[in-house]
Amino acid sequence: MGFSQALSGLNAAASSLDVQGNNIANSQTVGFKSSSAQFADVFANSRVGLGTRVSAVLQDFSEGNLEATSRNLDLGISGQGFFRFEQADQVVYSRNGQLTMTPDGYLQNAQGARIMGYGANAAGEVLGGGQPEVLQVASDEMPASATTQVATTFNLDSREVAGQGLNTAEMDDGTQVPYHFSNNFTAYDSLGNPRNFSVYYEKTAANAWDAKVAMDGYYDAANDFTLSFDNNGGLTAPGTPPTINVANNNTTPLGTGPAALSFDLNLAGSTQFGNTSTTSSLTQNGFTSGTLVGINIENDGTVVRNYSNEQSLAAGQIVMANFRNPEGLNPQGDNVWSATQASGQELVGPPGTGLLGTIESGAIETSNVDMARELVNMIVTQRAYQANSKTIQTQDEVLQTAINLR
Repeated sequence: MGFSQALSGLNAAASSLDVQGNNIANSQTVGFKSSSAQFADVFANSRVGLGTRVSAVLQDFSEGNLEATSRNLDLGISGQGFFRFEQADQVVYSRNGQLTMTPDGYLQNAQGARIMGYGANAAGEVLGGGQPEVLQVASDEMPASATTQVATTFNLDSREVAGQGLNTAEMDDGTQVPYHFSNNFTAYDSLGNPRNFSVYYEKTAANAWDAKVAMDGYYDAANDFTLSFDNNGGLTAPGTPPTINVANNNTTPLGTGPAALSFDLNLAGSTQFGNTSTTSSLTQNGFTSGTLVGINIENDGTVVRNYSNEQSLAAGQIVMANFRNPEGLNPQGDNVWSATQASGQELVGPPGTGLLGTIESGAIETSNVDMARELVNMIVTQRAYQANSKTIQTQDEVLQTAINLR
């Protein structure tokens, strides 16, 4: 019986060394999770046990360290959860977020597994809550968008006197436009052509101003509007943003092409104080067309497409999955796992929700193998192996003594 007990000990120690060797071999594998062998005694209803056996090899899913890289497609997970990939028509899970983009816009790892998430519509709105799908970043050009809203705030100098100190701007048709102050902005027509607008403000009475709008040197009196202020310098009129309309035949030098340009000019927050006239803010919502120049990934997993026209649009959102019992996941190699009955059903959601961690772009999660601990465990296992070998040697000597009796 002593030989079988010692042999079981040798086998158990050898299995433990296999596990430790695998841990050490993967100490530099991104997202790798170390394992440990668990032992159980073999009893079989006898007073003396029959040795030991490896009862399970458990994985340690504690977090590794996040290490910064220079690639924006390197993703690390800060917290719990796994990336969800599709590999050979099978859903697998991994903590390794080293991705590359294929020529057709898929984000995949070195083994060809493609990351999954929620898609987005043409307006860049993420369609969350549905079934995760393989994400694809479309390379389509972003079409131009005509300006529909312009917002500006300014101060008009209350010290100006009606009819005095006027400047004059000459339009392309020779029209003379008097003004005390003007500001300028660029708007875009339906083809993405930039249009230069000037608004000329002339004080006409106490707390009252006239405004005239010109585009590319063309002035249309139909767009004139008036402003009035209260005695505290606050804007009282116009109460709603005036709508500026420029006819189609005046929006291009060739007289054809884009649709008529129409937008609301929001002046809320403008003032009339006894200070120099100046513009404090000016925004508009139009833009020209743009080509895709790159992507970045936010902490919530949103994949953002960046365009040459300085606009951004979401291409989708990477999802994460977690399990009630991650130790029940089945390792598949290539640093991925598959779900089993022991792991339970996946819990899927956007990064940063519930118990799911966040995504760190430009970082990777290093292996959680503790080299010092593995080396110490290896020494202990080696001693156990030697001790079991000594047991066999001693049993052999005892048996040899019995054989030599006469």
